[in-house]
Amino acid sequence: MQASLQQRMGDHVPVAVEEYDYEGLPPNFTLVENMAAGAFAGIAEHTLMYPFDLLKTRLQILNPSPGGLYTGVSNALSTISKAEGVGSLWRGISSVVLGAGPAHAVYFATYEAVKHAMGGNNGNEHHPLAAATSGACATIASDALMNPFDVIKQRMQVHGSVYRSIAQCTRNVYKNEGLAAFYVSYPTTLCMTVPFTALQFTAYESLSKVINPGKGYDPVTHCVSGALAGAFAAGLTTPLDVIKTLLQTRGAAQDAEIRSAKGLIRAASIIKRQHGYAGFFRGLRPRIITTMPSTAICWSSYEMAKAYFIRHRDD
Repeated sequence: MQASLQQRMGDHVPVAVEEYDYEGLPPNFTLVENMAAGAFAGIAEHTLMYPFDLLKTRLQILNPSPGGLYTGVSNALSTISKAEGVGSLWRGISSVVLGAGPAHAVYFATYEAVKHAMGGNNGNEHHPLAAATSGACATIASDALMNPFDVIKQRMQVHGSVYRSIAQCTRNVYKNEGLAAFYVSYPTTLCMTVPFTALQFTAYESLSKVINPGKGYDPVTHCVSGALAGAFAAGLTTPLDVIKTLLQTRGAAQDAEIRSAKGLIRAASIIKRQHGYAGFFRGLRPRIITTMPSTAICWSSYEMAKAYFIRHRDD
């Protein structure tokens, strides 16, 4: 299997890094450089894939306004583009850009620190526990910073949103719902992102070792491994993502029951009663479509930035 995977990738040869294992950070690799690599990865990922994230949010809304009903991804894309203009597909992106840089900086800095502490860089064997634990710790730290930006983003993404700027949305949400509105979905977010990230990091580390046993810098390996790991994790955690979306957009909902939803259990019961078990998989396709290239871009960008800093330290 390993040989066939490498053969299908052609004659692409991973770039070797001398003196130390590329997967393990060199002794003089600073926290600032690691955070810069993470910030670059986060901004690149969220900016390029933002329109698909907006489509996912629109499709996950349980009771949208009449103009916000869509039959699928292609219908949503064409309807939004025609009725609201192509630019509306990027509505709320400024919130993501502001939040994604710092959040991903914290994300990857935590990931590398915990993985190193747990011996995840030792040898060529797989370290699923180290990968899963480092991923879980990374997402707990980064989501605490990103959650308010995510709430603002989704409030601006919904059909009929009256918000035209981050400042306007922030003021309105704080005035009408209080500070808690920015973190009402945080426990649910962690319930989704911790298993998602643990699954993604474990799959990514394992796939990388199988496809690229030499562990050199290989853009193809990072891209393929990132995409497959993201799809695997996204599919399994979609029900929790639907619950998170309900909680984060409840203030813009027309349904009184949804507007009063507080917490994971209450939100899940509303979804089950109104749409059955199928309701927990609303937006599954756009979520996977979004996540595969997103995680491919994120890991490729991060590994590229990390390799850049490492090479420049060698010069």
